[in-house]
Amino acid sequence: MNRKLLTAEGYQRLQNELNDLVRTERPEITKIVAWAASLGDRSENADYHYNKRKLREIDRRIRYLSKLFEVAQKIEYRPEQEGKVYFGAWVILENDAEETIQFRIVGDEEIYGSKDYISLQAPLAKACLGKSVDDEVEVQTPNGKKLWYIVQINYHQTDLSSI
Repeated sequence: MNRKLLTAEGYQRLQNELNDLVRTERPEITKIVAWAASLGDRSENADYHYNKRKLREIDRRIRYLSKLFEVAQKIEYRPEQEGKVYFGAWVILENDAEETIQFRIVGDEEIYGSKDYISLQAPLAKACLGKSVDDEVEVQTPNGKKLWYIVQINYHQTDLSSI
């Protein structure tokens, strides 16, 4: 794994997940597997097979997160970032048709489970980096070039309804 960038919130969320897996979920599933195994014949024991599979999934996720934290770099918000789009920013864009989109630029590991997070590697995120409010953002899409304008930059979650 190469260096992985994480926002402070993403780092904490993944750290909490790892702690929960190690301290809570894995011990609970291990007890269930041991109980199911003690019942005797495992060939038709659904509890045993299901929980054994779940235990392997938990172990795989623990290994993955442990390796991730070996190469993870937590990026903290700095006041110098204010007014420009950088890693961790919430950005609101608008086009000429007055369509509005909102997203947060995060690391690859943080985009799962959140529809309004985009990867730092995404073309839209790359096009926004270093820009300020009212700057144009041109993005090449499969349907051609799209032009957006930066309406708002924030380093704390923003609600579109407040605009």
